[in-house]
Amino acid sequence: MNTGMIPRIDLGTVRFEDARFLWLLLAPVALLFLWFWQAARRRGDAHRFAHRRTLPVRQRFRFFGGLLFWLCLILATASAIIALSRPHARISLVRTAGIDLVILQDGSTSMRVSDVPGTRWQRSMQFLRQLGESISWKDDRIAMALFARIATPQVRLTKDPNTYFFFLDHLSDESPFRLEDDTSWDTNTELGIYWGLKLVDRDEEIHGKSPNAKAFVLISDGQTWSGEVEKSIALARMRSIPIFAIGVGTSGGGFIPNPPPNPGGGPPQEVVFSILDRASLSVIATAGGGRYFELDRESDREIANDIIDSTRRRAGFQGIEEGTQPLYWRFLFISAVLLCVGCLFLQERAELAIQVAGAAILLLIVTSLTG
Repeated sequence: MNTGMIPRIDLGTVRFEDARFLWLLLAPVALLFLWFWQAARRRGDAHRFAHRRTLPVRQRFRFFGGLLFWLCLILATASAIIALSRPHARISLVRTAGIDLVILQDGSTSMRVSDVPGTRWQRSMQFLRQLGESISWKDDRIAMALFARIATPQVRLTKDPNTYFFFLDHLSDESPFRLEDDTSWDTNTELGIYWGLKLVDRDEEIHGKSPNAKAFVLISDGQTWSGEVEKSIALARMRSIPIFAIGVGTSGGGFIPNPPPNPGGGPPQEVVFSILDRASLSVIATAGGGRYFELDRESDREIANDIIDSTRRRAGFQGIEEGTQPLYWRFLFISAVLLCVGCLFLQERAELAIQVAGAAILLLIVTSLTG
């Protein structure tokens, strides 16, 4: 994933750990001069030969002939010698801040409807796992709050993936809000957003203000729009926290399971039918400055990446870090490419043998650098 680190190499700071090997460059430099002398002689011989022979059709000569193989071999040797000298350079890492995703997960009884693979709750947990696998846990953080009629925080803002995935592993099958509790039979999005803001405030109280870009990820099957929801969204907009709403469920819907029978012998629970309320979720996302997504309309990876990328673009500049970076792998790569290109100009078996020997030497150099 994108770590927010953009390296810039300062070529003026290139140094060699084993500079004693650099004197070997005298050999390819001498051979390069010899190659140019041979190329000039070849061009002169070709010019004289073309003027001394009389043919009905003009004879054409390849410009360098087999000399291109030797040029590639000489340059590959020089590049391998530089790699053997272990060059490294100072790099400046332009660091951008990470992201803070606060997940607001609907845990009401309607999330137990089975109009998607499994239940709506299980489908939500499947997406949340993909979201956790898509972020960079180095600077990025995730928090989570569940809501029905009431709201409860589950995970504070953390960079520890174990904490996040522990929650998913232990609550992946069923919402912690019980069917028999009256507080489960409602979807109070307003309170969920308030609790998301409390999680952000609590983190700032403990760790200070974070430079990370923040976003709310609301996963629900719908909420009737109300003025109270509008107030909570306005508070999030004042904090520059967009709300990305993710719908789970279908238009066909399904019946909410009945709670266990009352031991006191009360009247049976009324059967409730629930469908996905796209309209209200779209309004919440638009009013919250985010976007509306729908599970199974797009892939989980695409939705997760869209949310992460949109949030990361709002992340600010965090500073510049200095460091060093080895460069010998780049020269080894150049040497290998030149050897491969040289194979295109092979004309004799002896040249093939030389090429194989060059590849073996390059392999020995790689072994010595990694040993």
